[in-house]
Amino acid sequence: MSEPNGTSARAAGPLATRTSGTVRVVGSGLLGASIGHALTARGVDVVLVDASPSQLRLAIDYGAGRAERPDDRPSLIVVATPPDVIADVVQRELEAFPDAVVTDVASVKLEPLRTLRERGVDLTHYIGSHPMAGRERGGAISARADIFIGRPWVVCRDAETSAHDLSLVEGLALDLGATLIEMTPEEHDESVALMSHVPQLVASLLAGRFVEAPDGSLRLAGQGVRDTTRIAASAPELWVQILGANAAPVVEVLDQLAADLSEVAEALRDPDVPGARRAIADTIRRGNEGVERLPGKHGQNRRFDTFVVMVDDTSGQLGRLFGELGDLDVNVEDLRLEHSPGAPFGLAEISVVPDAVRRAVDGLQQRGWRIASTTHD
Repeated sequence: MSEPNGTSARAAGPLATRTSGTVRVVGSGLLGASIGHALTARGVDVVLVDASPSQLRLAIDYGAGRAERPDDRPSLIVVATPPDVIADVVQRELEAFPDAVVTDVASVKLEPLRTLRERGVDLTHYIGSHPMAGRERGGAISARADIFIGRPWVVCRDAETSAHDLSLVEGLALDLGATLIEMTPEEHDESVALMSHVPQLVASLLAGRFVEAPDGSLRLAGQGVRDTTRIAASAPELWVQILGANAAPVVEVLDQLAADLSEVAEALRDPDVPGARRAIADTIRRGNEGVERLPGKHGQNRRFDTFVVMVDDTSGQLGRLFGELGDLDVNVEDLRLEHSPGAPFGLAEISVVPDAVRRAVDGLQQRGWRIASTTHD
């Protein structure tokens, strides 16, 4: 299946474990420990290595893997260190274990590859990769085995990549429930600049405006602003490294975004000027069109209808709601929760296939649920 930009995608298959032998994970933070948890749960022998003894002990205590031994002979090595040391660690692992396949999960692919090539490192058994997964908080304590399920996992192969080596990296991604996407390093870095790195900056810049905002304004915060700024809680130390390593593609998108913002601001300075309202409307319309292009559940472009249920803020209500939707034979495709400040209830926005909306709404109302709104005609 081809992606619009010419890359290829392949969905995860059955849950049979493809990964075998010993997997050495260098870096036991969020991604490294999460990979360890997922593989350990499948019976794979996982060795954890980390420059921080306390981080390593914590990841091992949580069950993400074991400590290394002198006789370890890993078949696959996953480098999950901070971006600014990726090239150094990849080089060290390739030289220490020349028979192993080495991959990394850094969010920038071109800069470490260039560094390794400039050093003359033999990259025959190196394949860069990047799972588009994570959480706002890092560290082994935040690791989870399920964070890769249904998430894109980019693999950057080249002409020298053997089928055997590629199968190890792809097998790892599929075992963790991810969806494989092949890209060149250049395609990857340009794509993540738009889809990940600039959104982080936009969220952080917007949330930064809250620092000096009046308390009264903050009390008006709803789910929209929370959704828009959720990733603003990310670690500054990590993002300084990521943005610095992918600066050129990020700056290109930022310059385009700055021009768009300037155009909207100019239109709003005097909305009665001919063409001003059209410029504003076109901005919102292009946003609508862009959102429509984003893949939905399981990477599909399928669209869902939504309805909002008022849920009492008492124990067991969400469980009851899901149970009754199951009784109505309605599958929940997505869920968003919004709590009403000062009110004894929350709002559950539920996405379902269009054919199921009427059945769900009528059935829930008959069972006493209050429906706040629906997008279905």
